[in-house]
Amino acid sequence: MAAENGEMLLFRPQSRLEEEEDDEEETEALNSMDVSTKIEINQYGIEMTKKETENKEEETEQEMIEEPNRNLLDTSSESPRDSMDVSTKMEINQHDIEMTKKETENKEEETEQEMIEEPNRNLLDTSSESPREKHISIQRTLADLEKLADLKEGIISAVSQNTDPHVAGGKKPCPLCPEDKFKACYGPKLHRHLQNLHWKVSVEFEGYRMCICHLPCRPVKPNVAGDQISLKMGAHYHCIICSATITRRTDMVGHVKRHVNKGETESRYSSAHAPKSAHEVLKEADTDIQVLPNYSSPLKTDSYFNPKMKLNRQLIVCTLAVLAEERKPLECLDAFGATGIMGLQWAKHLGNSVKVTINDYNENSVTMIHENCHLNKMKVMMSSKEEDDCDETVEEGEENFPAIEVTQMDANVIMHLRAFDFIHLDPFGSSVNYLDAAFRNVRNLGIVSVTSTDISSLYSKAQHVAQRHYGCNIVRTEYYKELAVRMVVAAVARAAARCNKGIEVLFAVALEHFVLVAVRVLRGPSPADDTVKKIQYLIHCQWCEERVFKKEGNMIEENPYRQLPCDCHSSMTGKTAVELGPLWSGSLFNTGFLRRMLFEAVQYGLDDIQTLLKTLLCEAECTTHKQFSIHGPSSHNKQEECGVFIKTPDAAADYVVHGKRKSSDMNKNGVKRQKLESNAEHPAFYYNIHRHSIKGMNMPKLNKFLCYLSQAGYRVSRTHFDPMGVRTNAPLVQFKSILGKYSTPTYIGGQSEGSVQALEHSQAGTEGDFTEESI
Repeated sequence: MAAENGEMLLFRPQSRLEEEEDDEEETEALNSMDVSTKIEINQYGIEMTKKETENKEEETEQEMIEEPNRNLLDTSSESPRDSMDVSTKMEINQHDIEMTKKETENKEEETEQEMIEEPNRNLLDTSSESPREKHISIQRTLADLEKLADLKEGIISAVSQNTDPHVAGGKKPCPLCPEDKFKACYGPKLHRHLQNLHWKVSVEFEGYRMCICHLPCRPVKPNVAGDQISLKMGAHYHCIICSATITRRTDMVGHVKRHVNKGETESRYSSAHAPKSAHEVLKEADTDIQVLPNYSSPLKTDSYFNPKMKLNRQLIVCTLAVLAEERKPLECLDAFGATGIMGLQWAKHLGNSVKVTINDYNENSVTMIHENCHLNKMKVMMSSKEEDDCDETVEEGEENFPAIEVTQMDANVIMHLRAFDFIHLDPFGSSVNYLDAAFRNVRNLGIVSVTSTDISSLYSKAQHVAQRHYGCNIVRTEYYKELAVRMVVAAVARAAARCNKGIEVLFAVALEHFVLVAVRVLRGPSPADDTVKKIQYLIHCQWCEERVFKKEGNMIEENPYRQLPCDCHSSMTGKTAVELGPLWSGSLFNTGFLRRMLFEAVQYGLDDIQTLLKTLLCEAECTTHKQFSIHGPSSHNKQEECGVFIKTPDAAADYVVHGKRKSSDMNKNGVKRQKLESNAEHPAFYYNIHRHSIKGMNMPKLNKFLCYLSQAGYRVSRTHFDPMGVRTNAPLVQFKSILGKYSTPTYIGGQSEGSVQALEHSQAGTEGDFTEESI
């Protein structure tokens, strides 16, 4: 007996170990189960729990019923004090039974809730330890998707106890397809199925793949065929961001793009990690701004920001700095704020010299402007009377920045309601819809800057759009950029004249992405009439590309071809010229204003635009000299712009604020002013040296060719419109002759007869005009 007891003692611990190992295996199998199978097991457990609770209730009721019977039998032996009425005891027992039932029902509800919530907690990505709740169809790699098939196989085997012959034979079901759609198969076939039918048609987003799902997650509308109604489950995708179910792949791609455009790139069901900020912080000229991830798409974002417009913003800052030297403080308006970077740069560079107002019609853009103002430690004024309480965001040493007023209005409305000294228009596309409102309330001698980005219509790619927006007839020419600038200035001049105001162009720039024009406003009908007279038509020869502005006059000319310097009409049949316009025929640059802009650019350290300003200065003076003395405006004591004397710090005695001056100054400098204006105006348009080169000849270097033209007695300069363009007052015939004279043959021994004849013809045309000694 002792031996048997010892064997029993040794056997019991071993059986306990085996039981623990079996429990661990069952736990691992349950953890690796598929979600749908876990739900089935949980439901089975719930049913078992219900049966157990019902059995316990029946036993409790039986005991509570039998207890009063036992009490009735013992009533004779009890004392009168302890004896109670049988009916009263029955009521107490029934009350206890009801309380027990309520407690068991509450426990059942809690158990069911826990069993239902458990599969939702298990809907986690198997490839990552992140607690983000994603559907099982959203995985990182194909291997993770195959792991789900292994998990589902283990779950089915645990539930069915290996009674299914498919599972017993090593076959695996698809984790994203029901059994009636795709039956269990072996590993290679399942791999091809997952790869071709689920993985290849998935939608990628931030390293995850949203595979197509065939599980009964999204019921399709019932198909009614006679008396039968069939409910089918359709294929669909699960969104990783909002958990929506979408059927088509193209719709799913568009759905995800809309989330990205709105800045929604994190799952709204993420509980463990705080959502990251969707804003990106950029820096330009000591100004920090927050932008959305799609800031470079103007049609899809509320806060458009283009880093390529940096030159545009720096030119506007220099323009405003020059105007701030004439009057203080300035009321400035950025009509289309977007991110607010333009107004923030004005306030940072000029300080209390300006009162900045940033406007935008979009509510999200206004919110972004507020955040960027606080990011740059600037106060925000909601209106001119109420100031936002943001003293906590302003640190020490930053109180010198002015308060920025942020408004949410239509640009036309705010320009009609208030008067400003400086207005900047930079809409997306054409700005012709806002010109009338801009000139309605702008102050005298104020500045209006206009940025147009409708390049397709301005650069003659969409001529019908140019006709519709600007009322101009244009064609593609070698000087198409200057043609675009003169078209915009003509639209600005007509808008100013409708408000009885004239303009004087300070500078006009046409680069790859935009056309920028800055004009000074002159009030009165006389400046308006002078401005309108400078809007003329242009006669352009389509054969040699010679051009000339049409002469003023109301009389009809019999032969307008006589105005062209070329003889293409007489030597060729048919019509050889077209009429373009109406265009601005006046000057595009003001030399004095550009010199002061260059000084401000050096003072504020804006190195990117200094080279451009020097090129504009040479172009305004039509000279090739590149020596610039960087000095302040005090050295230009006799600055005169637009026929108006401008006040500078060191010339207060000679000049009066807002352009008002003494009559003696007007009489003394009237003749000088007329001579200065006549000499300073640069020639219109330019020629491209490559466009007029001779075939088979090597043309001279551009700088040497400029010297040849200058020595021949013509005004000449380079232009920012075209890197190989030459602005000169020389006729096209003389331009070609000098170019041919100083060109060398490409092959000395084998040059073509046509090139030799062209060279001789060009040299013959220059005889009598100049000699080699003069050159």
